[in-house]
Amino acid sequence: MSLPRNTTVLIVGAGPTGLASALSLVNNGFKDFVIVDALVRGDNSSRAIIIHAATLEALDTIGCGDELAPKGEKLTSMHFDTRKGALARVPFDTLKPYTRHPYGLVIPQTLTEHVLGEKAASLGVSVYRPHRVVGMTVNADDASLVDTTFEDGQVITARYVVAADGARSTVRTITGIGFEDPNNDRGHEATTLAQLVPADVTFDSPTNFTFRGVMSTNNFFLCAPLPSTFNEYLTKESGKHVEDRIFRIACGAPVEEGPVPHAPSKAYIQDLIDRFGPLDLSSDPSVNPSGKGVCVKEIIWSSRVRTHSAIADTFFTRLSLGDPSKREGAAILLVGDAAHIHSPIGGQGMNLGLRDAVFLGEALVKHIKAAESTPVSEADRILTDFVAERRARALGVIGFTKRLLSVGGMKDSVIAWWLPISKVTLREWVLWMIGKVYPLRSQVAWNMSGLGRR
Repeated sequence: MSLPRNTTVLIVGAGPTGLASALSLVNNGFKDFVIVDALVRGDNSSRAIIIHAATLEALDTIGCGDELAPKGEKLTSMHFDTRKGALARVPFDTLKPYTRHPYGLVIPQTLTEHVLGEKAASLGVSVYRPHRVVGMTVNADDASLVDTTFEDGQVITARYVVAADGARSTVRTITGIGFEDPNNDRGHEATTLAQLVPADVTFDSPTNFTFRGVMSTNNFFLCAPLPSTFNEYLTKESGKHVEDRIFRIACGAPVEEGPVPHAPSKAYIQDLIDRFGPLDLSSDPSVNPSGKGVCVKEIIWSSRVRTHSAIADTFFTRLSLGDPSKREGAAILLVGDAAHIHSPIGGQGMNLGLRDAVFLGEALVKHIKAAESTPVSEADRILTDFVAERRARALGVIGFTKRLLSVGGMKDSVIAWWLPISKVTLREWVLWMIGKVYPLRSQVAWNMSGLGRR
């Protein structure tokens, strides 16, 4: 597909974050942009599976919240259990006084991307595919513009570039923006959840499992039923008919057992379930309380994830001719995984990226209008203030997910020589108390929802 030669804003990446950026620009009355993606079609792996209340409220402002809600399943509470029984229930309906979305919306990322893509198309937005960025240089005739070169040799000249091209962002790399753990530590390797295995599976027996996290010694296991709309999507988009209910499972993979395969097999995943999942999901009839084994029937998708964190040194810079102190060159803005990554524990990653994108539209349009009548240095305060706030939000989420990771991946050791109580036992006692005390479980729901750090 031939690319336009010029545009004001170039959005690189058409995943959920890039599409939300485009929709936000349209919602703010701005349409002089081009959105490109390196893939021939949208990603077909489900990855993130929940949209929290704060994100749904942000999506409401660009007309997408109500379109996504019917495609997902509303999660009104989340259960935390041991392998043998219940520990705590966290009800999201405690959020009713604060939001019109007092729930988490369970919806696979690929379906979220599809809905956002359809919304964009209905507004006349075309995604140019497949076009992979390979270079960015200052325009020879106007230093305030950037020439972005693609793999096929085509070039787009733009005044702004929004990098929504993921954790391995080409735009971020070309512009030389650093991307490191904000604490410069190796803390994640101290937990038992340094690597995770996510997978979408079906089981050979009818199951009625709720969305729950399972605490076990030295590990954490998640099981979540996905909405039937995901089955319908797979049939329509890939021709793959899946009749059984699809479940997302995620489990820590012990580091001492070596690296996780690129696409873990059915046998590999079954072994994790039998060792770390709830007993009522065990394939061993002698262990399963029902007296019947439950086995993985089919793997729809499987992957591996490292639970490290990183954040860009800045979310806004200018592509200059060599003197970074001069406020010239095209504006480069980072959103989503191009700006920050962290552990998937807590389901915060895509949520934060979507909020970045939705809020960027308003700030960017304000900057474009201000730059027409004021000096660049003055107009840039709009973007500088915006990215400072978004970066502070990202640091907060990284800290939050690290704390969750330390709880879920707590190593089984005693608290101290003078207090010979297992840390895992203490963790389970604290979770039990949270489940019994209304203010505590309400606070957990509030923290998960993102309403306090939009």
